[in-house]
Amino acid sequence: MRREGARWRGKYCVLSAARMPAQADEPYVLRTRVGYITTRSIGNAVKRNRARRLLREVMRHLSDSIVPGWDIVLVAQPSIIAESARMQQVQEDLLWLLNKAHLIRTAPIAK
Repeated sequence: MRREGARWRGKYCVLSAARMPAQADEPYVLRTRVGYITTRSIGNAVKRNRARRLLREVMRHLSDSIVPGWDIVLVAQPSIIAESARMQQVQEDLLWLLNKAHLIRTAPIAK
């Protein structure tokens, strides 16, 4: 992913994104996969799990507005725990990163 993708750094996390590889044997499925990384620099297991839960919940709220067909990796930064970040702050930071990466839909979803 590092070779083909791009990376953007925010206050609370780093976003890496790459176009999902097309599979030759199966039809192209329009979805976005997200991975979460929390390293020991965040703190002990309790702090790492809190950071992971926070990122997962924010992505759940933003999932409808993300462009499909991408692989996204979110790496938590130590500031997500050090500053006791609230969900709203992390959501604003992640929305800013997604906009920088051009991964936010501009048109509403037709249902």
